[in-house]
Amino acid sequence: MSQIESLLEIMEILRDPQTGCPWDLKQTYKTIVPHTLEEVYEVIDAIENGDIADLREELGDLLFQVVFYAQIGKEREDFNFADVVAGISEKLIRRHPHVFNGKIMNESELSASWDQFKRDERLKKNKKKGKNESLMDNIPLVLPALTRAAKIQNRAAKAGFDWQTIEPVWKKFQEEMDEIHEAINDNMGQDKIEDELGDLLCVCVNLARHLKVDPEKALRRSNTKFERRFRYIEAGLAATGKTPEESPLEEMDALWEEAKKEE
Repeated sequence: MSQIESLLEIMEILRDPQTGCPWDLKQTYKTIVPHTLEEVYEVIDAIENGDIADLREELGDLLFQVVFYAQIGKEREDFNFADVVAGISEKLIRRHPHVFNGKIMNESELSASWDQFKRDERLKKNKKKGKNESLMDNIPLVLPALTRAAKIQNRAAKAGFDWQTIEPVWKKFQEEMDEIHEAINDNMGQDKIEDELGDLLCVCVNLARHLKVDPEKALRRSNTKFERRFRYIEAGLAATGKTPEESPLEEMDALWEEAKKEE
């Protein structure tokens, strides 16, 4: 028996109605979604921490999520693991004619071909559902907001709805900053402030896109940097027998600057 066959058998045993695990038995497609998202983020965390042993383990946990969905699909007679594998294998071959069919393509042609394949797939899905095509189709709502904003803007840009240079982006950034100030100063309410702040974040994503930066990755780096510096503050205060709650902002700012200099 192969390793994957063994894993599929373990999953089937866990879902056995008579002898299976009570927790596994009560799960559905929807109830395991949060666990799937958590495993994806744990894979990313292992990669960003450079922990290869952890990455191996987390990839196993993520694979188990796929097997879990496939087992539920098999029980419901929706699909099984073999269907999942066959589907992705067929898709990869179809989307890479330059590899599997010997068709010579340059980088620009590859990008255009990939976009066309994706568009054809959206058309096929929409036709099944009786929907009209939109470039905004199939951008998952559950994506992190920054990642989803980047995907939305990339789709629009490929249709020509985009600034050609970065200068108009800077201008739009300042415009959105002014609108936030106006909303705050004129007491327009929390909803208006939220709208304007969201617009500013969208412009930041646009700026990142023009600079060829992944906004989600950039924010994760900043989060890590902030956490590292705050831990430095905590350690510095602890050495004097204090906590952040017991310390003035000026003292914490001084330690923050020390942390920056050490970096």
